[in-house]
Amino acid sequence: MADIGVRGIGATRAQAFEQAALAMTAVITDPAGVAAREAVPIECEAPDDELLLADWLNALVYEMSTRKMLFSRFVVRFAGTRLAGEAWGERVDPIRHHPAVEVKGATYTELKISQPEDGMWVAQCVVDV
Repeated sequence: MADIGVRGIGATRAQAFEQAALAMTAVITDPAGVAAREAVPIECEAPDDELLLADWLNALVYEMSTRKMLFSRFVVRFAGTRLAGEAWGERVDPIRHHPAVEVKGATYTELKISQPEDGMWVAQCVVDV
């Protein structure tokens, strides 16, 4: 059992969530080697941004596991406490992708959404691998 921190930084909250998802892919493999061939819709809802990030990442983990896919491109849209987005990727090819670990889920450890004084959004948490 191990934990790895993921952090997304963006000019908007949506970009920070997208970058956190990309960071989670980077825990598994080099995202540059994952083709954005197929879109998978992702929807989740939570009472605050922190829980919404955990739900978003866990929804991605679920889709990776059940579809046997990796994702390299993400689109996030917010409507209040609801997130609707897409994850773009392809089926895992162990020979080409060389997956290092399997992410089991996002945790509440270090779970934080912030917009520091520099104006950039930060979305982070620890994932269990």
